[in-house]
Amino acid sequence: MSSILRLLTSRWGPIITGVVIGILAPVLVRLGNPGNMGVCMACFTRDIAGALGLHNTSVVQYIRPEIIGGLLGAFTAALLFREFKPRTGSAPLVRFLLGMFAMFGALVFLGCPWRAYLRLAGGDWNAILGICGLVVGIGLGIVFLRMGFSLGRNRPAPKTLGWIMPAFMILLLVLLLVEPQFGRDASGNPTGPIFLSESGPGAMYAPIAVALVVGLAVGFLAQRSRFCTIGAIRDMILLRDNHLLNGILALIATAFITNLILGQFNSGFEGQPVAHTDGLWNFGGMVLAGLAFTLAGGCPGRQLFLAGEGDGDAAMFFAGMLVAGGFAHTFSIASSPSGVVAFGPAAVIVGLVICIIIGLTMREAKT
Repeated sequence: MSSILRLLTSRWGPIITGVVIGILAPVLVRLGNPGNMGVCMACFTRDIAGALGLHNTSVVQYIRPEIIGGLLGAFTAALLFREFKPRTGSAPLVRFLLGMFAMFGALVFLGCPWRAYLRLAGGDWNAILGICGLVVGIGLGIVFLRMGFSLGRNRPAPKTLGWIMPAFMILLLVLLLVEPQFGRDASGNPTGPIFLSESGPGAMYAPIAVALVVGLAVGFLAQRSRFCTIGAIRDMILLRDNHLLNGILALIATAFITNLILGQFNSGFEGQPVAHTDGLWNFGGMVLAGLAFTLAGGCPGRQLFLAGEGDGDAAMFFAGMLVAGGFAHTFSIASSPSGVVAFGPAAVIVGLVICIIIGLTMREAKT
């Protein structure tokens, strides 16, 4: 066991994590999750926002155990290996905004970087333009990093801060299991506080116990290996270091093989699950997401796992994603399988402008 744990912190760590995700994500699809969406940090956070009543799009409302398990798995690993170090203070409001814009871009594309790779491994060629946009967004973020961009340094915080996100996830799990309904409207329909889809992607899910265990395993492995889908490309471009990129390649290859074995590989552009064929905004949405994730310092999975370590700034980023998951549907920003909607392109353009301003103006204060 100790040798395996040492492997996770070596150059093999991201590869092992990628292989595990590449196997388990398609298995979750076979067990009930939406197609090519075994694990999606953006879509699943959006579903949680809907379940909490932050939007009323009835087909995408569900408390996803994978998100709960992911944070709690990272939290467990951090406690076991003495890496639970509550900290905060590194431009939390800016991180909240970056989380919002990253979510807007991801929901215009219909998936986070994790799902982009899983869509590719499932034969969805629309993901190719999304991944190209992601690389461009990361490259733009690297330009700002080279210019001295910084959100500043965080500082140690009371341990209470580090327990807030794990406690929130435990509350979500209780709400999922209990499904409380505190009232009814005039027609007799439940009025919350929890809303769960009866049709659409929100009504497609793997058994709760299985999804939770998968999330716990992925969170534990990713915390130990520092797995990050944004850091992989950033480090390759900036440092010529393929340490994390090998994990992404392992994820894609393993998910492709698993999809073939399970009969879930379906190549093409048309008719892909929870995806659209508008290439311009598949590309543009992920340019925004890639830029925002890079400026924030990591992909949505990495932000979730850092929050499990007690990082209050990463928790603010996640909070921005959660709020944006509600806004994206309330204000017609999130795409649908039919294509982009009224204000999706505008949100991408505005988001890019604001992220570029942040990239140009944020510098670490000199002491």
